[in-house]
Amino acid sequence: MKRSSRTIYEGRIITLDVEQVELPNGVEMEMEIVHHPGGAAVVALDDRQNICLLKQYRHVCNDWIWELPAGKIDNQEPPLKTAQRELQEEAGVKAKHWHSLGHMVSSPGVFSEVVHCYLASELQQGHSRHEAEEVIEIHWLPLQQAFEWAMDNTITDAKTIIGLCRAYARLGGMG
Repeated sequence: MKRSSRTIYEGRIITLDVEQVELPNGVEMEMEIVHHPGGAAVVALDDRQNICLLKQYRHVCNDWIWELPAGKIDNQEPPLKTAQRELQEEAGVKAKHWHSLGHMVSSPGVFSEVVHCYLASELQQGHSRHEAEEVIEIHWLPLQQAFEWAMDNTITDAKTIIGLCRAYARLGGMG
């Protein structure tokens, strides 16, 4: 239970609060909590069983990272709308069919972000609209290869690993 809270930073994407809380076991503690509006990630599957992966430069990691098309929920839009918008903007693709793959929490000890994962199929090609600060390469790889990359540490992004594993299982690849 939250006893008190004060905001110590409010930025364009996140807010950092210090909260005095009482845990279910009665222990009181001070927590630093990063609030994030959440996001959505998409496993886009084409008719040849290839999926879209983005190779994106991430300054925080000082490296190129393999990721699913994904992004932040804007203006409290529904997560599915976020997924549809991000797939169009980042991969230049629209999808006719959408299936939820559930959600994930990225780092629940300090971070409030929830990422909703989707499987998109019956794709139609369009045009990507990358933002100026996005450095992205678009790749289409066999689902099996992407799943293997998720398992062998080639892919290290958590939302991408979870999305790929759930899509692979849903499509019958794991049993």
